[in-house]
Amino acid sequence: MPGEHNFEHLPLLLRYQGRARLPSGGKTNPQTLANKNARQAHSATLQGAAQALSGNWKQRQAQRQGQALPVMPNGIPILLKVDPRLDLDVLREYFDFEIVAEQEEGYVIVASADIDVASFLAMVNGFAVNIHGSATIASIYQLFDDPNQTDRLGRILSERLFAEWGNIADAQDFIVDVGIACAGTQEIPAVPKRGKRDTDASWAAKELDWSQKRNAAYDTWEALKIERENQIESFRAVYHGEILHNIDGAPFSAGVLPDSFTVRLKISGKGLKDFVLNYPYIFEILEPEDIVLPQAVAAQAGQAGQQVAPTPPNADAPAVCVIDSGIQEGHALLQPAVDQAASHCFLPGTAATAVADEVAPGGHGTRVAGAVLYGEEIPKAGAPALPFWIQNARVLNAQNLMPVTLFPPEAIRQAVERFNDGARQTRIFNHSINARGYCRTRYMSAWAAEIDQLCNERDVLVVQSAGNLPIEGAAPLLGIREHLAGGRDYPGYLTEDSVRVANPGQSLQALTVGSVAYDVAESGAWRTFAIQPDGPSAFSRTGPGIWSVIKPEVVAYGGDAVRTTNNPPDIQGGGRIPAACPELVRSTLHAVGPASDRDDAGTSYAAPKVARIAAQVQRVLPDEPALLYRALVVQSAQWPTWAEDVLTRLRNPLDNQPQAEKQALLGAASHALRCLGYGIPDEQRATANTDHRTTFITSGETQIHAAECHVYQVPIPPELRQQADEFDVRIDVTLSYVAQPRRTRRNLRRYLSTWVDWKTSNLGEGLNDFRVRALKNVANDNEPLPGSTLPWTLHEKPQWGVIRDHKRNSGTVQKDWAVVRSNALPDHFCIAVVGHQGWSHDPGSVARYALAVTFEIQGGEITIYEPLRAAIAELQAQTEEIEAEAEMEVEVGE
Repeated sequence: MPGEHNFEHLPLLLRYQGRARLPSGGKTNPQTLANKNARQAHSATLQGAAQALSGNWKQRQAQRQGQALPVMPNGIPILLKVDPRLDLDVLREYFDFEIVAEQEEGYVIVASADIDVASFLAMVNGFAVNIHGSATIASIYQLFDDPNQTDRLGRILSERLFAEWGNIADAQDFIVDVGIACAGTQEIPAVPKRGKRDTDASWAAKELDWSQKRNAAYDTWEALKIERENQIESFRAVYHGEILHNIDGAPFSAGVLPDSFTVRLKISGKGLKDFVLNYPYIFEILEPEDIVLPQAVAAQAGQAGQQVAPTPPNADAPAVCVIDSGIQEGHALLQPAVDQAASHCFLPGTAATAVADEVAPGGHGTRVAGAVLYGEEIPKAGAPALPFWIQNARVLNAQNLMPVTLFPPEAIRQAVERFNDGARQTRIFNHSINARGYCRTRYMSAWAAEIDQLCNERDVLVVQSAGNLPIEGAAPLLGIREHLAGGRDYPGYLTEDSVRVANPGQSLQALTVGSVAYDVAESGAWRTFAIQPDGPSAFSRTGPGIWSVIKPEVVAYGGDAVRTTNNPPDIQGGGRIPAACPELVRSTLHAVGPASDRDDAGTSYAAPKVARIAAQVQRVLPDEPALLYRALVVQSAQWPTWAEDVLTRLRNPLDNQPQAEKQALLGAASHALRCLGYGIPDEQRATANTDHRTTFITSGETQIHAAECHVYQVPIPPELRQQADEFDVRIDVTLSYVAQPRRTRRNLRRYLSTWVDWKTSNLGEGLNDFRVRALKNVANDNEPLPGSTLPWTLHEKPQWGVIRDHKRNSGTVQKDWAVVRSNALPDHFCIAVVGHQGWSHDPGSVARYALAVTFEIQGGEITIYEPLRAAIAELQAQTEEIEAEAEMEVEVGE
């Protein structure tokens, strides 16, 4: 039996690994088949469009030369529509097209350095007469001959710029964020295979040649990026523009990803039009987004002074960096925990030491920092020991805005790099900053992609607010008032597209946090929007995010907005009813007032409560990766009672339940998922176990390649699955992974270099049967025991879960949960983690992941921690013995 314990998390044992058994490809698209059956007609259409496009482009470039305009690189932008299942790399391989941007429904923007598109036309002609190797042309449905580039402009410009394009004045100055593709046409070659006749010397030569070609590809990509940066700099100079996020002339350091970079450019209307119409490698042009934060109601009356004297954290306590408006560092409730020596202001033209929270009247960053330290309740007396260090990264000015001269991706990169490289090697960052409107879904934004890239480069976790719906807005950025006026009442309006999470909350790596209300509250004519405890806050932005990813992943208490019963109602941000607001530390720099109060609400104050839980996990597991911190926070989350009741009714339908009632329940469950994500996280569940709850975790960052499979095994002892018992057991599984992003791809599985998902053994499925199902080269000679699928809440297929039209494997944090009878549990519960190829063809490309699995007896009828602990210890000993025997056999063989 294992020794004493403190209900610590148990190890999740990796038992088997190898090549993954992956599903085969699907059926051929009917349009592709139709094109193969009409070769000459299809070829003629593509040929005519390509020749017309080439001729129009040559004419335009000749006109530019006659006007002495800036020299543009050789290249013609082309808009194609292709089979959505087509591997876009064939466009590069066969036609020497550079992929500029992948879009929805098979649309793709490419660039051809050969403005005659000779390679393309040659294959088009070959397709007409059935030349071998030309079949790819059937998958290219349309080439757009668009002399005015209207179709291309509609796909690269923001909605606002596209609407105003015809009225842009030459002398008008614009500030835009420009995304430039730089993937080129180079690719890493396929890995060579050793032939039967290869000698050691010839095989070594093959490996060396491949390695040199791979290195050459990376060198080519880097050189191309530098070349295009120089092209933009030259273009800017001709039109007397200004690169705002690169003021010091240093190399581009933010908004740079493997296939692209983003630059914030100030330029005249004439220069903007010339650039957009003639530079072929642009995939996106947006106007900078406004930053929005809660607007506080006037401060409440002062309250009695607090007799509290907090004490500093331990020297080795975790640090949480607050990227915000600065902090009132001398505040009595914060001062002992503030790492003042590390504080830094990143605002351009402002002293690095100007780190005070200048937002009137009660601050913003100060409130966020207090929520990290104190959570739900601020002590009024005594000497509480503060749990963490707070670090102050100021990026917002006194108006709570990020100036246009500070590029958001640059701001977060500078903050993360400075504090992660600092003395405390900070790994948890709270970022309660969002754009004013909902996130776009065409591409991952530069801001969100920068967070994804930072989390891939570094062992960090960014806790991100979901964003706030304004009280009042204007189309398309509607507020609460407009939704109510349009007949969309609370909580129904929370699933409108205009309430989608705000940039950069769609980041795949950020742990995005929405807000829930405490309870129903009233004061005079005012009442909260919430109609039950733990209901979604009236202002909290919801999911799904980009590519139907579940966002926000979790929610915490951020308060609620309030309204009157008038028609139309008056609406305020929550401070009018203190009970509707979280208790927050207040800045006292600008006005006399209480040190803490309930006078503001917002997702800004929900996020730091989740950052607090993540920091508590770091205290318990200081040597584990931030990926595991994210996994355990999400693993600890559960839906509030009202939402779980909906799931219970779906899991246990009444006999002869009307179809309308079932559909209503499915709609309610989907609405809850969009508002709550995986639910409200809990510190105790994230950091410890009980007699009735046991969590297993991987240790360290585990790497997985594409087409690789890792199988984990949890033994279920007999006393937990006796046939006479029928206890409800809840099983939770959370996978958290990270891989290299690529911005120009509009598809989750092409955005990442390697993508990952998981599956589990079935109820009653044999261990070897699951291995056969998960691993490619495994066979089972025994009688198959396929078992039955667990009743997962989401499932990997959107129509198989309790909740429909959502799937668990769309993001980089993937959670699911099921409730089963104890006597239905198998003797071994197995989880397979599977890697899949994303955009990268480099065999060295990997994803890194952490995994958590929890078993909980919902009624607490039996204890499970000690039996599971003993069973995993026994399996671990057996595994180590087998490994030792295998090593001895190898030594003997040698």
